[in-house]
Amino acid sequence: MRKLASGALTGILALGALTACAQEPSAGSAKADGGSGKVAFLMPDLASTRYEQYDAPLFKERMARLCPDCEVLYQNANADASLQQQQANSAMTQGAKVIVLDPVDSAAAATIVQTAQSQGVKVVAYDRPIPDKPADFYVSFDNEAIGEAIAQSLVDHLKETKATGGVLQINGSPTDAAAGLIKKGIHNGLDGSGFKLLAEYDTPGWAPEKAQQWASGQISQYRGRIAGVVAANDGTGGGAIAAFKAADVKVPPVTGNDAELAAIQRIIAGDQYNTISKPIKIVAEAAADVAYKLLQGEKPKTGTTLFSTPSQLFKPTVVTQKNLKEVTFGPEGVLKAKDVCTAQYAADCRRLGIQ
Repeated sequence: MRKLASGALTGILALGALTACAQEPSAGSAKADGGSGKVAFLMPDLASTRYEQYDAPLFKERMARLCPDCEVLYQNANADASLQQQQANSAMTQGAKVIVLDPVDSAAAATIVQTAQSQGVKVVAYDRPIPDKPADFYVSFDNEAIGEAIAQSLVDHLKETKATGGVLQINGSPTDAAAGLIKKGIHNGLDGSGFKLLAEYDTPGWAPEKAQQWASGQISQYRGRIAGVVAANDGTGGGAIAAFKAADVKVPPVTGNDAELAAIQRIIAGDQYNTISKPIKIVAEAAADVAYKLLQGEKPKTGTTLFSTPSQLFKPTVVTQKNLKEVTFGPEGVLKAKDVCTAQYAADCRRLGIQ
């Protein structure tokens, strides 16, 4: 069982800074090289607010700096794998030479990769891998490490507080290969922890309402015996928390992942125990860098290989009340205190020194 080093945040910040310094293009360099072209940026769903708020804008901004004459074709499939296939086909029809793809369904996405590569179009798997047909590159945070980190953080907290009982495990979508990696990591953190796994659930489409519905049933079945909940992302974690509140039962420590605004507010208020900070700026800019290199016919630098795909995997950081101020509102943070510390959370923000 591995634990993330306490200096993970420092490493991420340093990596981000080095990447920016090493790969930042000089003014007009793309034009000077004759660089231009179309790049598709295809995201999977609207249930996670991150894609519209952060991933797409940050990717577009980086591409504009790298290649002012390039055009980004952005689409969101709203959790519809068939729609995502149509969007990919449309992007290729419009002349996209690189597709950056966060798949709705990792298995179905193999068809997109096959079709694209047969037409000479490069595919960059983004956040979620595509195991059945290797893409040309994969950019993500280390999803297995994410699962292990949130589970281990919860286990450590339960032991520290001398909690008794068992744990519920709420995984992500069964059609998402990244969810499978997170699930594996969670088991790495829970297995042998001494806390019994009471029940486990794979959440269709990562839908918070389905996670809430399932958690409601478990609360009825295991009332008084649930010491904690390992949820694979903030949406499913939020669903679990809503279930406990609806049942008028004290909310146990619940994990999350993605550091969404609502999750940060829940952590500040004490409703959610942890989340994962994955500075989206890092992966969005890395994906843009890779897409630009592929567009120019160059080979991106590889850090490792996953599912037979050259990959860059970045280290995640666990966020709890103890380090929330530093991580969330530090140099790489995308949230602002004024947006997080609304009237409902103002007192708790002051208690944590967040201004």
